[in-house]
Amino acid sequence: MTADLAPPEIIPESSLSTDLQPVEPGYRHVLRIQFALTCLPIAIAVTIADAALLGPASIHWLPTVAAWLLALLVIVVVPARKYRHVGYRLAPRTIRIVRGFMFHVDTVVPFVRVQHIDVARGPVERLFGVASLVIHTAGTHNSIVTLPGLSPDRAAEIRDDIRRHIGSDS
Repeated sequence: MTADLAPPEIIPESSLSTDLQPVEPGYRHVLRIQFALTCLPIAIAVTIADAALLGPASIHWLPTVAAWLLALLVIVVVPARKYRHVGYRLAPRTIRIVRGFMFHVDTVVPFVRVQHIDVARGPVERLFGVASLVIHTAGTHNSIVTLPGLSPDRAAEIRDDIRRHIGSDS
């Protein structure tokens, strides 16, 4: 007597994030500038080292070209991919934040664990009209959860919703 067992249903990752709200388009530009501020100094350092160390060699230009092409590739491709893989969902008692295309992180923060909430905006974020919601929770491991790329109004709205929920629990 054998029972026919159906294999468990496997849900593709792309369908898991269909209920998530995307972040603001301006966040792509913030990411691009952050990656440029990281990659360009490295490319400049490689160019200087190439000129100083490989000046008379026949391949002295190869590291420079490779560094600048890699920097350009990272600045153009990576921010767009990273932007597409950030989303959130606000539920009545939790907020879910999903980030990452290579290292996928799916965080659910129950409002009862929230101790402090900030809306942060650096100069580049102000330039492109975005803000980050920073949630401080009880505990030590992963006690700070950040949701970047929100409009300042939406970040303040979520902060106020969480604050009202925390106030109603006491």
